[in-house]
Amino acid sequence: MSASRPVTHLFDFEHTNERTRPYILAEFAANGARNLVLTDTLIREVVKTPSFAKTLHKDLESTGTAFVDAHAPFGVVEDLNLPLENLRPAMLIRQKLALEIIADFGVDSITCHVGNTPLDFEGYSLDHLQNCIVRSLDELLPVAERLGITIAIENIWFATSTPEKLLEIIRHFDSPNLGLCYDAGHANLMARDSGNEKAHPVDAWKRFGPVPYDPQILETMLPAVTTCHLHDNNGVWDEHLLPGRGNIDWPRIIGLLKQAPRLKCFQNEVIPVRTSASIADVCRVFGELLG
Repeated sequence: MSASRPVTHLFDFEHTNERTRPYILAEFAANGARNLVLTDTLIREVVKTPSFAKTLHKDLESTGTAFVDAHAPFGVVEDLNLPLENLRPAMLIRQKLALEIIADFGVDSITCHVGNTPLDFEGYSLDHLQNCIVRSLDELLPVAERLGITIAIENIWFATSTPEKLLEIIRHFDSPNLGLCYDAGHANLMARDSGNEKAHPVDAWKRFGPVPYDPQILETMLPAVTTCHLHDNNGVWDEHLLPGRGNIDWPRIIGLLKQAPRLKCFQNEVIPVRTSASIADVCRVFGELLG
């Protein structure tokens, strides 16, 4: 694994408390994984209880671990495309706080969802939602620049989050503080028609016509990729499985990612508790995958 491109590990910390969290961090460290992801769950907790940041710093120090990458809070009223004007100021405050919080932990990379297309937004066009994303980044990028942080916007299976839409935003800003997060699991959902009418992409694209399946999403995104989310699935649902438990072609994906000129880190985004993946297995598999 390249020293200049560390591997970072995610954990679903919503299942931990003040006693179990240091244990989980120590388990990662014991298995050779000291670089972790400052998750949306932890960021929300610091926003709610600022003194929690001091506790987290102590946990990291006592276990010899560090946060190296981050994921911003996300959801209908937290994503960048939020079109409801009365809710946008609070959303932007929360996202700016997230940037300040990760900077306090020495993290210089954060992934943000541009947002999806829920029924709540049915009355808004894709162009309007795209404009909301741009307006949000107009406010967030100066903060990121001041703090030395790169914001990465992520491909998902929604009409707002296709590689083409994301690259439009990248070109609009042309900023070293804005990049793309390539999500391997999300790309796999969009790679081919699984034939399942309940598959995530089919449901998400009902209002927008045929799903634009594309087996070369990574090739399209590669020049602007600054971080990546690595997890597996079978092309139907966003399962966040351990690599090898789905049908992603990992040698091809990793080979391409190693050529990404702006890539800062590889992120393991397997969700351990949800998918019953042990920390030992996660660390072993990613060591083999990226070794």
